This record gives sequence, structure tokens and C-alpha cells, in this order.
Amino acid sequence: MKLSSKKIRKWLRILHRDLGYLMVGISLIYGVSGYIMNHINGSDPAFKQEEGSIQIDKNLNTNEIIQAWKNIDDIPEIKRVLILDDSHYRVMLDGGLGIYEVNSGIIDYKCNTKKPIVYFINKLHYNKVKYWIWIGDIFAFSLIFFALSGIFLVKGSKGLSGSGKWYLIAGIIIPLLFLFWI
Repeated sequence: MKLSSKKIRKWLRILHRDLGYLMVGISLIYGVSGYIMNHINGSDPAFKQEEGSIQIDKNLNTNEIIQAWKNIDDIPEIKRVLILDDSHYRVMLDGGLGIYEVNSGIIDYKCNTKKPIVYFINKLHYNKVKYWIWIGDIFAFSLIFFALSGIFLVKGSKGLSGSGKWYLIAGIIIPLLFLFWI
């Protein structure tokens, strides 16, 4: 059985369409997380950073710092207190840390809390979820199929023999420009 270009084009359209519908959710995951990662600005976008200062009594020891911290509402749980030097303690918190200044009684702290949705989609993007690598590979090969099949879907003046070739050439040149000049 010989396949005509008309039949090949028909099957490419069917596969392109159906696989495209199947990949919409995964495309959204990779698109949104890719955008977020492109705009990191020095901090992990999957976490919200909270900074604060708390005034407690001066000249406290490690156990007294823990007790004073437990009496304050709406702050992260304290895990441990370590002596840094004669006038500073490191306060280990759930998701962060702080510094207790012995002479002033001030604890300056920073804590990170997960942004659940951003955290999850970034984990998927980085293939940190068990078996997601299979989905990532299928998606990667689907993108290759979309790129190649898309070239042959349109006929005539808008297709590869017409203006489409110029878009194809531009799409190849753009990454090469970044490769060689940046």
C-alpha cells in the first residue's frame, strides 16, 4: 500500500491535533514553571521569605530563649539554639533561622514557607517527582513531533514552499545567534 502525500498529511493532522490536546496540561506545567524560573531574581520562587524581629529579654541562655520564643504567637516553631559567640546565638527555626543579640534581646529572623502550587510544578519541571521523567521524555518527543509534523501540515503559499520557509529559517537562526554571540 502506497501512502500519498494527501494521506500522510491527513494522518499528521490527526496525530498533531490529538497529541496536542493530550499535552495541553503538561504544556501548561512546563510553560508556567519555565516562566517562573526565568524570573527568579536571586531567590527560589517556590518559597515565600518572611523576615522579622522579635524583642525578648536580654542576657538569656539557650533554654530561656526557647521558652521566651514559645510564648510568642504566629511565629515559626523553634528547633534549636546554638551559641555563636559571647553576644550572639543562632536560633534554628522550622524553615529558617535567626540571630539572638544578647545585649539587646532582639532576634532577627528569616523563614521560608512553600508556595504549594509553584513548588509542585517546579518539582515536575526539574523531574524531581518519581516516574515524571517518563512523562517529561514523552513530552520532549511530542514537541519534536509537533515541530516536524507542523512543517508539513500547511500547503501552498503559507506552507513550507511559501512564506513558511522564512519563518522556519528565522526559527533556526534565532537560537544560533544566541549560541554564537552571547
